Amino acid sequence: MTTPPVADRMRALRPQLWCALAGPVAIVVALAGWLIAGILPKPPAADLSTAELVRFYASDPAAFQAGVTISIFGISGMGVLAGAITVRLLDAEGRSPVLCFTQLIAGTVTWVLLVVPLVIMNVAAFRPERSPELTVLLNDLAWLLFVPPVAPFVVQNVAIALVVLRDRAERPVLPRWVAYANLWVAFLFLPGVLSYFFKSGPFAWQGLFSFWLALSSYAAWAFIMGFALRNALLEEHAAAGGAG
Repeated sequence: MTTPPVADRMRALRPQLWCALAGPVAIVVALAGWLIAGILPKPPAADLSTAELVRFYASDPAAFQAGVTISIFGISGMGVLAGAITVRLLDAEGRSPVLCFTQLIAGTVTWVLLVVPLVIMNVAAFRPERSPELTVLLNDLAWLLFVPPVAPFVVQNVAIALVVLRDRAERPVLPRWVAYANLWVAFLFLPGVLSYFFKSGPFAWQGLFSFWLALSSYAAWAFIMGFALRNALLEEHAAAGGAG
């Protein structure tokens, strides 16, 4: 069997390279949307009064909905990244890729858990004149769907870590440090569960450990996985004779 020309190999590789970058791009676009919406730098706190919360959604509904919509498009890139991760890990697991597909399923669920709360926030802003109690309910539903359900995120990270650690090939699909980074990110997600029980302080949904630590960890994870995938693909291409 003849080796395909360098140009053909790069042409086949290019979609995976672009998909790997979808994660970092997703984070940048999503955070930009949150800034436009006014969710960042100070998300609405769980202990806001009803009047304060209604004022948050009613102050500029058009800007809020535009920013959240941009974030929804941005977050969609995380589904693309999950697909790229799966394709890469399939080479390590071979004929029994149960962890690869576990990662893909968990990544799809996390994508939904990020998008659906944003849609609910848009619903909350859609009719500023509605009953204040309903606005509070929609806001609580959105944030309690967004922050504390960390289990699928943890499952995805652990599945990736296990595949990478079990890869005994001479040239592994991803470096082992990527596995340890995934395990750390999984651990850092865990405080988010506590936002079910706190309305103020570092464990509330807007708090240091539940929101900011999880957000920073997830953003770092997207960049780590995106560029680790890209570097591994380019190194593999170069090793196959495509350095030129």
